[in-house]
Amino acid sequence: MGDYKAAADRYKNVEGTGFYRHCGDSGLMMPPLALGLWHNFGTNDDYENMKKMCFTAFDNGITHFDIANNYGPVYGSAEENFGKILREDLGAYRDELIISTKAGFDMWEGPYGNWGSRKYLIASLDQSLKRLGIPYVDIFYHHRMDPNTPLEETMGALAQIVKSGKALYVGLSNYDGPTMAKAERILDELHVPFVINQNRYSILDRSVENNGLLKQTYASGKGLICFSPLAQGMLTDRYLKDMPADSRAVKDGRFLHEDQVLETRPLLNQLNEIAAGYDMKLSELAIAWLLNKPEVTTVLIGASKPEQIISNLKAVEKQAHTVMTDDELQKIEDAVAAFERS
Repeated sequence: MGDYKAAADRYKNVEGTGFYRHCGDSGLMMPPLALGLWHNFGTNDDYENMKKMCFTAFDNGITHFDIANNYGPVYGSAEENFGKILREDLGAYRDELIISTKAGFDMWEGPYGNWGSRKYLIASLDQSLKRLGIPYVDIFYHHRMDPNTPLEETMGALAQIVKSGKALYVGLSNYDGPTMAKAERILDELHVPFVINQNRYSILDRSVENNGLLKQTYASGKGLICFSPLAQGMLTDRYLKDMPADSRAVKDGRFLHEDQVLETRPLLNQLNEIAAGYDMKLSELAIAWLLNKPEVTTVLIGASKPEQIISNLKAVEKQAHTVMTDDELQKIEDAVAAFERS
């Protein structure tokens, strides 16, 4: 076992501030930020840095850690690494943690390692639990809609998973509003605690506003956790002037391309000016903008070093103490609309 002892003031710092939020109409309370393990927790990443990021998050009241079966690379390695951190250090605090994982994207070869069949979802969670070294997860998500599997089959698998005790709650990820509503009706009939949706959402990506998910989530009393709140780093000060050699757009290119940054830079600078009016950095404005929305429960952040987690927590603090009026928020909408028309 490691030497880690959680900060004694990890809850005192946030006591009485409304830091934790109910996940929709459920009894589950969640922190405004969750740490995602999509990037920087794979086979070739630094394990000591992973630990420091997890400890920094938990020491500052971030109790939710979000993974998926194929996060890495290689597939499964993020779960394995987090499982090791649990065994060595965080396991003593298991009942203070919300651990989530998912299945729905490509995981293993053949017809049973992808999408939304009963066979895939149940087998995948069994594998995930072995990699994590725990008997259950707090939230298990179906990771994306499957046009070729009956929704009743996929939701039935989620029901069995909860009944078996391998997940406490279920969620849906990357669903649109109409499909989420159909899934909700099935899960209600099966008495399954469906509490949360996970979708991409940021100032630059309004898909959930356009596909009915945002409206349906709120109307149904479900939580919403938003990933890619900083649009893979575009909504930070990294790209306002230059293209840093060590940036994701230059080094990786899978999720963010240099031409995207260059094309969007005029809007980024406009948004940065709006942020300055709130005494915020651009990244702080991006997180505060999401947390200001009544539909949003939690913002899911990624990080490559502990300092980024601390920086994002400042956005939470500023949002809690900043009145963002409709007139001021409209400036953001006007800037985005003008950019899209150009």
